[in-house]
Amino acid sequence: MHNRPVLILFFTLVVVMLGFGIVIPILPFYVTQFGGGGSAMGGLMAIYGVMQFIFAPIWGSISDRYGRKPILMVGVLGNAIAQLLYGFSTRLWMLFAARALAGILSSATLPTAMAYIGDSTEKSERSGKMGMIGAAMGLGMVVGPGLGGWMAHLSLSAPFFLAAGLSVVALLMILFLLPESHAAGGARTANPKQSRLRTLVTALRSPLGVLFLMSFLISFGLTNFEGIFGLYAKLRYDFTPAQVGTVLTFIGLISAIVQGGLTGPATRRYGEVAIVRAAMLSSAVGFVLMLLAQNFIQVFITSGLFVLSNAMLNPSVAALVSKRTTDEQGFTMGLNNSFLSLGRIAGPLWAGLVFDVRMFLPYLSGAVIMVIGFLISFSIVAENPQPEALPANPKLS
Repeated sequence: MHNRPVLILFFTLVVVMLGFGIVIPILPFYVTQFGGGGSAMGGLMAIYGVMQFIFAPIWGSISDRYGRKPILMVGVLGNAIAQLLYGFSTRLWMLFAARALAGILSSATLPTAMAYIGDSTEKSERSGKMGMIGAAMGLGMVVGPGLGGWMAHLSLSAPFFLAAGLSVVALLMILFLLPESHAAGGARTANPKQSRLRTLVTALRSPLGVLFLMSFLISFGLTNFEGIFGLYAKLRYDFTPAQVGTVLTFIGLISAIVQGGLTGPATRRYGEVAIVRAAMLSSAVGFVLMLLAQNFIQVFITSGLFVLSNAMLNPSVAALVSKRTTDEQGFTMGLNNSFLSLGRIAGPLWAGLVFDVRMFLPYLSGAVIMVIGFLISFSIVAENPQPEALPANPKLS
């Protein structure tokens, strides 16, 4: 695979995640300005993940039929429109509409980009390229909140207009510079009787089911950290917003560096299965170490050690899914992204619930989840099997 398509995909996902991250420091001000409260804020955060969960496999499957390029363009165009809606919002319902639209349409980008990598790379290079995708997402999440907070001094809407403009740039790059990687017409035969939920149950029962379960556990466990870290740091350590932001920025940088620079060499040397097992176990240890931290420096170090290993998990599992499926990469990666999205929905809800019982429980439960994932990983064979087919592609409704 040539470098140009990878760079275009990298830039595209940075822009999409930039748009997601820009919202984080600004959304509370919008909500209060429009008369909303905590329930509105929670609903706005949840609706994005719910839409991604529902629509990611649909877009992945459509890309199997119509090609990767047009679906990537739909995702980036949708992101641009959603950002404009944010910027022009004058009512709370408009924020909900923009947030839902962003989840519906921008969810086309990640599974399709992963499928593009699967189409275009040798298996030996795939983990490294998946790591580049993860690094792009991490970079967007690092830059987005800082950029949103800084530009909000100009106006609350200014960051959204910038994100919309960058999305248009990405759209033009895809249109004129990105070659198609997948011939149209490769869709599966739809099963109109199979529901969305049954699709996921069927996927869990397939030969790839254990990998989909691993994706859910990784996402669920990680969001036990991400979803509650700010509140945990404030109540336990009396951190300021600047200190919380510094830690999250550092974590994002570490994640981007590890996924972009270390995942490929590590998996080529040791294999994806060994990396997944080691990262699961060290992530469990990392959760416990973070509970032992007593001050800002110790939190900085322990959270960095946690993400150092955790960052390799998602690209390694994604590469295993890509290698061990048939040629319908978009459908399969879309399913994988749905399990990631389901974890991102369930994880913060669980973390918030148990945090109200005792503030240490999200991290303790995160450690337990990672240990469970470590044990489950022993059911994944380390050798390189023949690609395995999923059951017939059901209608995703």
